[in-house]
Amino acid sequence: MLRVLLCMLCFVLLSACSKPEYQGSDISGASLGGDFTLIDHKGKTRTLADFKGKVVVMFFGYTHCPDVCPTTMIELKNAMQQLGSKADQVQVLFVSVDPERDTQQVLNQYVPVFDSRFLGLTGNTTQLAEVAGRYKIIYQKQMSSSGDYTVDHSAGSYLLDKSGKPRVMVSYGAGASVFAHDLTLLLNE
Repeated sequence: MLRVLLCMLCFVLLSACSKPEYQGSDISGASLGGDFTLIDHKGKTRTLADFKGKVVVMFFGYTHCPDVCPTTMIELKNAMQQLGSKADQVQVLFVSVDPERDTQQVLNQYVPVFDSRFLGLTGNTTQLAEVAGRYKIIYQKQMSSSGDYTVDHSAGSYLLDKSGKPRVMVSYGAGASVFAHDLTLLLNE
């Protein structure tokens, strides 16, 4: 009987110490991320430290994106609605990989359409390349015969904990419920 009780106690203790079960990919401890200095769509200089105490979603994209970016932004908008009042403890950052077209004014017209709390971030090509490199984001301009272009880019979103450490990567198309689930786990830490 004592053995059974000890086994049950060990199981309970191990369960209490286990990692959260994210629906996205757990990237805790990965060597990526870090601080940045970019300009938001309102013209304010922003660093990652500005959002300490909030869970941060970082999504790299561009405003002329025909599919991935608006789909992800809608999923994030719906996740925020699912979070209810807890959404105020989350900061979504849309980091442009197209600084030529995504000026502060363009981001100001695009990003708040999805949620007024979301921030669009931009900078010069060097700043954006540095931030993208820290987060292992790949992007490349693809010219068309008409002279216009699209930008191929990594499509996942990073969830950072309240101290700014990357913890979860949510793949493109995972859905609002995956974002809401994993954001809730991070908010409850």
